Amino acid sequence: MAETYQRIVLASRPRGAVTADNFRLESVPVPALEEGQVLIRNHYLSLDPYMRGRMSAAKSYASSQQLDATMIGGTVGEVVASRHRSWQPGDQVNGMLGWAEMGVSDGAGLRKLDTARIPLPAFLGAVGMPGMAAWYGLNRIMQARAGETVVVSAASGAVGSVAGQLARLRGCRVVGIAGGEEKCDYVVKALGFDACIDYKAGRLEADLADATPDGVDAIFENVGGACLDAALARTNAFARVALCGLIAGYGGAAVPINNARLLLINRLTISGFIITEHMDCWPQGLRELGALVADGRITYRESVTEGLASAPEAFMGLLQGRNFGKQLVKLI
Repeated sequence: MAETYQRIVLASRPRGAVTADNFRLESVPVPALEEGQVLIRNHYLSLDPYMRGRMSAAKSYASSQQLDATMIGGTVGEVVASRHRSWQPGDQVNGMLGWAEMGVSDGAGLRKLDTARIPLPAFLGAVGMPGMAAWYGLNRIMQARAGETVVVSAASGAVGSVAGQLARLRGCRVVGIAGGEEKCDYVVKALGFDACIDYKAGRLEADLADATPDGVDAIFENVGGACLDAALARTNAFARVALCGLIAGYGGAAVPINNARLLLINRLTISGFIITEHMDCWPQGLRELGALVADGRITYRESVTEGLASAPEAFMGLLQGRNFGKQLVKLI
């Protein structure tokens, strides 16, 4: 076994857009295990929009990423050494070991994975945190019913793609919002949405109105800004909004809701949520998502870069919408 491994730490906090200078790649010794610990070699690293918020020192729902510490992030990999009775070398696991080739865990937060029917990286996407965010928003907040019209922003992304497919399986009319003709074609032809609006085409409000002739009953919001305003403008009375993300403002700019008056006029329910605060729902949600992925009823797409050193550039691309589907870094 190697004596060192590589990791990426947060070297400085972004001022505005994230830059490569905010990160530092370094080598560190592989630690000796203490009783009750396991050593894991990470195979894939997850990149997600929430990481941008954690890079800031501003008060938020979770503590800020520490400077000079391994960047936070979900991982899947294999146990290579264990002094923990519940874990054996060869076990495939999901954890939060961050932007690193290896990591040590006491077992807390680790999940043993069965890859017989589900590929390992899917546990960072459709059968992981993004899938659970989609499942929770649809089932617990939107409570979408057959025949209703649902709008999903960032529809080709890791969360939005699952949210829309779950809504379609429930019998809803599903309209996505995505950036570019290629992504919109994928959302309709591969994911089965009824329509998808290309916000880059410059006709967001008009195109969304054409695609929702009966109005909108529920919104799964990942973006905020113009996307949310356009969807709010189409809401029916008592529509529900699951607010999962506001990526339009992750660069530091304010993201106002210009159609806020509709919250009152249409008696809307808008609920922001952080999926890691609802761990009681994970066993049921992951069970259902795993079955749907294994049976091919939920499909997904991944953008994969190779090697730990590619993570910063891939992350910056994610924040700019350059990824297609779930953004991963392949480490081994």
